[in-house]
Amino acid sequence: MALTFPDYLSLDYTEGRDQTAAAYPTLEDKLEKAAMVTKTALEQYERPAIMWTGGKDSTVVLYVVREVAADMGIEVPPVVFIDHFEHFDETEQFVYDWADRWNLDLIVARNEDFAGRGMAPGDEIPVADLSEHTQKELARLGYEKDTLVLDADTFEGNHLLKTVALNDVIEEYGFDGIFSGVRWDEQDARADETFFSPRHESEKYPPHDRVHSILQFAEADIWGAFWNYIVPDSVPDFPVGHVPESTADLPEGVEPADLPVSPKYFEGYRSLGTESGSAKTDDRPAWVQDLAASKERAGRAQDKEDLMGRLRDLGYM
Repeated sequence: MALTFPDYLSLDYTEGRDQTAAAYPTLEDKLEKAAMVTKTALEQYERPAIMWTGGKDSTVVLYVVREVAADMGIEVPPVVFIDHFEHFDETEQFVYDWADRWNLDLIVARNEDFAGRGMAPGDEIPVADLSEHTQKELARLGYEKDTLVLDADTFEGNHLLKTVALNDVIEEYGFDGIFSGVRWDEQDARADETFFSPRHESEKYPPHDRVHSILQFAEADIWGAFWNYIVPDSVPDFPVGHVPESTADLPEGVEPADLPVSPKYFEGYRSLGTESGSAKTDDRPAWVQDLAASKERAGRAQDKEDLMGRLRDLGYM
């Protein structure tokens, strides 16, 4: 008899528990661990996928997967981009451009109940006009109002536009392992995550695992990976370790669009969410700023600690 998920896996779901980034003191240590986790995942999961937002963390995850897959002589798994209808235009363009340059199998996940309605963030819609599936998801949240405001930065909007879209695509494609760019240092709600994190409660979401290959990275390490590995490997003759202080500080003949770095980071954003819910923390590029002086998600409206636990319990990244 064929085994069913997760019976065919042999994983230590406690790996990483009670650890901190201090266990991986150098960038090379962090990348080596990311590669080990990635190799294990690619060996064990039958239908893995990579969550890619176009942001810095998920791009590091994607880079490591691409490198390990090349070493193993296998194809890069499909890449899932969640369209919550409130991305910066530059974010969407970046994802589509680099998916093409890297020859990725890009899957765009969206809650189709809201697609094509011609709605804008902040518009109000009668709950009765929503599909039975969406109404059931609202009922799970205990939502009792007659109308819903379309906003990915609210608790309900985040669930419907992001989590439901992700759960639906997991079910549609049968994905069993989802690579995600979660880090221990981002938020208290993520500080206890493990490298392989089970999501097996079928009454909540399609059973699958989350693969957290960069838990051990801090924000500065992420940018170190970009300027020492990702950018030099993607841009011919880009000097390894060159950290541009502005767009004017790029090597001769290199434009920002040539880099696998979202242009919003050059503008001073340190974390990319919705267009209305994200804010610049400085006018300098993200990696030039004093990263220890403030939290990178300070400008993200949705990322309030009192909501994160509830969202994650519903399947949020």
